[in-house]
Amino acid sequence: MSIPNSDMSQNGNIRHVDALCSVAEIEEIDFSKLLDRPSFLNMERKRSFDERSLSELSVALSPRHSSRNADNSSRFFDHPEYVFSPSRTSFIGTPRSLTGFEPHPMVAEAWETLRRSLVFFRGQPVGTIAATDTSEEKLNYDQVFVRDFVPSGLAFLMNGEPEIVKNFILKTLRLQSWEKKIDRFHLGEGVMPASFKVLHDPVRNSETLIADFGESAIGRVAPVDSGFWWIILLRAYTKSTGDSSLAELPECQKGMRLILSLCLSEGFDTFPTLLCADGCCMIDRRMGVYGYPIEIQALFFMALRCALLLLKQDDEGKEFVERIVKRLHALSYHMRSYFWLDFKQLNDIYRYKTEEYSHTAVNKFNVIPDSLPDWVFDFMPTRGGYFIGNVSPARMDFRWFCLGNCIAILSSLATPEQSMAIMDLIESRWEELAGEMPLKVCYPAIESHQWRIVTGCDPKNTRWSYHNGGSWPVLLWLLTAACIKTGRPQIARRAIELAESRLLKDNWPEYYDGKLGRYVGKQARKFQTWSVAGYLVAKMMLEDPSHLGMIALEEDRQMKPVMKRSNSWTC
Repeated sequence: MSIPNSDMSQNGNIRHVDALCSVAEIEEIDFSKLLDRPSFLNMERKRSFDERSLSELSVALSPRHSSRNADNSSRFFDHPEYVFSPSRTSFIGTPRSLTGFEPHPMVAEAWETLRRSLVFFRGQPVGTIAATDTSEEKLNYDQVFVRDFVPSGLAFLMNGEPEIVKNFILKTLRLQSWEKKIDRFHLGEGVMPASFKVLHDPVRNSETLIADFGESAIGRVAPVDSGFWWIILLRAYTKSTGDSSLAELPECQKGMRLILSLCLSEGFDTFPTLLCADGCCMIDRRMGVYGYPIEIQALFFMALRCALLLLKQDDEGKEFVERIVKRLHALSYHMRSYFWLDFKQLNDIYRYKTEEYSHTAVNKFNVIPDSLPDWVFDFMPTRGGYFIGNVSPARMDFRWFCLGNCIAILSSLATPEQSMAIMDLIESRWEELAGEMPLKVCYPAIESHQWRIVTGCDPKNTRWSYHNGGSWPVLLWLLTAACIKTGRPQIARRAIELAESRLLKDNWPEYYDGKLGRYVGKQARKFQTWSVAGYLVAKMMLEDPSHLGMIALEEDRQMKPVMKRSNSWTC
C-alpha cells in the first residue's frame, strides 16, 4: 500500500507517518517491507506554509476568510505535518516580522527576560527557570520545570535556536534513569522529573543536577504530565529542525518506551483513560481533579500520537505501535462519547434515568441529574460545547479547563465539529473565560463550603485565584494555536491585545486574580518565565502560522465521531 507523505531517515529506522495516514492504515503497514524501501522513493508533499507566498498567508489569515464552517477548519493545513520552516532571526536574537512591520515593543523586552532565565550546566544551556523574580523567596521557582519549559522550548525553536531544546531533552532523559524513591517506595522507571536544579559547588568547582520526581512537591504527587510534555517537545524539535537523529538515539527510544509502559500497562481499569491523583499536572494542588482529568487525557492522547511518529520500527517499537493504535481508538471513542458536552447533551443528562442495569443503559455512569450544578445551564450556549473536566462513576465535573480543551483541538482528539464548537463557546463566553486578562485556567471558581471540602481550605486556591479560576497568561500560546488550527485567528489577536495592555507593565506575573482577571495574583511571582514565553510563542505563531506544525496534528480520518450531531455543531 502507499503511505501518503511519509518520511524515512537515511538509515530507514524511524518513520514519520503523516497525520492523514489513519491509525487503521498504520495497522496494515508491512513494516519489514517499509524498512527495505529506499529513502529516495519518498512521496510527494503538498505545499507547506513555507512554500506558500506571503500574500497567500495574508489572505488566509484575513478576518473575512475565517469561516465557522467545520469543513474549512483545516484551512491552514494544506499539509498536516509541516516541513521545517527556517526561522528569520535578527542580529539581536529576536524574530523579524514577516510582514516588514516593526514588532510590538514588548517583544524585545520579552526576549531579554526569557534569556535572563536561562540555566547553564557545564557551559551549556539546559532550560529556563520558572521565574526570575528576586523580590520573593525562591522556593522552587529557581528550578527548571518540564511543563514550564515547553513554551520556552517552542519559542527557541521558532527563533532558530534548537540547541537548548536538544540539551534539555537529553538532560531530562538522563534524569529519568535515576532511581526514584519516596520514603520506602520506588517510583516507576519511566517517570520523568517535575523539575531539576543545577547546584554549583564553588569549593570543588563542580556542577551537579538535582531532580524532583514529586518527593519534594506539595502533596508528594508525581507529575503525570511531564512524560507527555517530553514526548510532545521531542516531536516539536524533530518537526522544527527536520533532524530525526535525536529521536533515533537508543536512549530517546528507550525513554519513550518507558513512559509508554507506565501508561499502557494493564490493570483493573474499565476505561481507556488514565486514573490520576489530585495535583498531578499544571493544577498541582488539591483542586478536585483526581480521577480522569481532561488535561491528562488530552496530553495522553497527543503524546501517543507523537510517539507513533517517533518510534523506530524494530521489534520493541512494533509492539508499542500496536498497543498505541488500540489505545488511541478506545480513548478517542471514550472521550468523544462521555466527556463531550453541548446544549443537547446537557439536556439529555438533565433528563437521565438512574439505576439502569444492562448493556443498553443510557446513563452508563449512573450520574444523578440533581447533581448538575446550576451555573452550567447558564454557561452553556445554544451554539458551542466543550470537554468537561472529569468523568467517573456517579461523578461528572462540569468545569471548563482551558489547557485540556486546547490540547484536544491541537491533537485532534476533538473532531473538526467539536473543535469549532469549543471556539464558539470561547467567543460566546469571552467575558467569563478571558475577561480583562486571558485566560481562565478553569471556570467557574469553587467557593464557600465546596471550597473547604474540595481544596481542604487551601489559602492559595481561594475563589478566582491561582488554580481556582485564576487567569494565566501562559495559556495564550495554547489558545493561539487552537485559533489558527480552527481558522479563527481573530480570537487570538483579541486575546493578545488584552495581554499586551498589562503584561509588561505588571512585570510578567504568573497569574491574575478576580472574576475578570483584573488584579495581579496575590501570591503571583513576577517575571514568570512561561508567561513571557507563552506571549512570544503566541506572537510568532500568529505572524507565521507554519510554526503551528510543531504542536498540532491533523485529524485521523478513520476516527469517526460517535455522537449524533447536535445544534451546537451546526455552523
